[in-house]
Amino acid sequence: MSKIKFGTDGWRAIIADDFTVENVKRVAYATALWLKQNFENPSAVIGCDPRFAGPLFADVTTTVLASQGIKVFRAENMFISTPMISLGTVRKQASAGIIITASHNPPAYNGYKIKAFYGGPATPDDIEKVESQIPETINLELKSVTDYVTEGLVEYIDLEDMYVEHAEANFDIPAIRDSGLQWAYDAMYGAGQNVMRRLFPDITFLHSDYNPSFDGQAPEPIQRNLQEFEQLIKLSEGEIASGLVTDGDADRIGLYDGEGNFVDSHHILLLLIHYMHKVKGESGEVYSTFSCTSKIQKLCDAYGLNNTVTKIGFKYICDLIVNSGKPFMVGGEESGGIAVNGHIPERDGVWIGLMIWEFMAKSGRSLKDLVQEIYDVVGKFAVERYDLHVTEEKKQQIISNCKSGYSAFGNLKVDRTEDLDGYKFFFEDETWVMIRPSGTEPVLRVYAEAPTTAESIRILDTVKAELLK
Repeated sequence: MSKIKFGTDGWRAIIADDFTVENVKRVAYATALWLKQNFENPSAVIGCDPRFAGPLFADVTTTVLASQGIKVFRAENMFISTPMISLGTVRKQASAGIIITASHNPPAYNGYKIKAFYGGPATPDDIEKVESQIPETINLELKSVTDYVTEGLVEYIDLEDMYVEHAEANFDIPAIRDSGLQWAYDAMYGAGQNVMRRLFPDITFLHSDYNPSFDGQAPEPIQRNLQEFEQLIKLSEGEIASGLVTDGDADRIGLYDGEGNFVDSHHILLLLIHYMHKVKGESGEVYSTFSCTSKIQKLCDAYGLNNTVTKIGFKYICDLIVNSGKPFMVGGEESGGIAVNGHIPERDGVWIGLMIWEFMAKSGRSLKDLVQEIYDVVGKFAVERYDLHVTEEKKQQIISNCKSGYSAFGNLKVDRTEDLDGYKFFFEDETWVMIRPSGTEPVLRVYAEAPTTAESIRILDTVKAELLK
């Protein structure tokens, strides 16, 4: 049997290659052992997103845990998002949540995420404990899900109702519906579609039906994957005020303004800080990952808030939310995973989208105007990224050079350097470039921030030329 290794957010593998019924049984059995070792009366919430064979793998996981005497709360619906599992875990006071999803990975993949009792990512230590107990082979006598329901070990629950009621209790949904603004939502064929249709039945929907292969495209809400949605908004000629996108398991967000301009996570984080503190009067800690815009620190300074910069990965943000003992307001990463106070310590694309739409509806201002309010405080900016596909040898050479330190990239003189997670080189005008290797493939991720997109691209081109010499 192949060795199973969890990545930064779960185990993911190609369906029918490594992601098989037998391997899911192995992982589920190890999860059951971990639950029994750490909880007196262990229980778990289990569900799946709309990926191919999700219900099959969720049933396998359910029967394995039930066979070990663990109470399972099984989601009735298969349009289940990761945040819905996390919310359900908290509401049912379960020991853990498990969702069968490969998130934004290509359609050939499926995956297995473990959520902790507090409704956020399980800690690396807990994941390691599960990993270490995955058996080489497994031979279990399993009954059907129906049999375990009869025995009281499996109980079906409606996570969709739970999530919708939670959203309606925390947002002014009528204000968004009755604002006179037209909204659009692209589900990317993912798990957010049912709750969004229940909350806003009359808005424009795209890719919001059952398509377990995601029409052949990775359900990742980045601009190059969203050209059809972008054109839909542009062709509306201003009728659509904003477009929201969520990924396969609906924990990441993509956003568009009424002109069809993509609004990235750097800007979304700033909008949330502005809305929650300046408009709603909330305070608390702000957490942002190392690859986020420096403007977050500038806005926090202006508003008297504390911003802590973490390593890249939402698990670091979740750890601070759960364990710092400090009041929390907002935290997120540049890849679209954002959490806010009043919900769960979990990324949630739908929830963050509702916050932005509520901000627009209640202020009566366009998304473009609200972004300008941010610029009025911190200045205009753009963060761009290149992914450089290089050999492993070249990647290691560049990282070695980064450790030694660059004094300049072409005509860009380095003023100072930070190395929390990768290497961030600041230039004299406070623009910067960041270089960080992928941990799983021969790729270098290179980010740049400058006042305009053109200037950020110019920095990236200059740095790329220097790195690949």
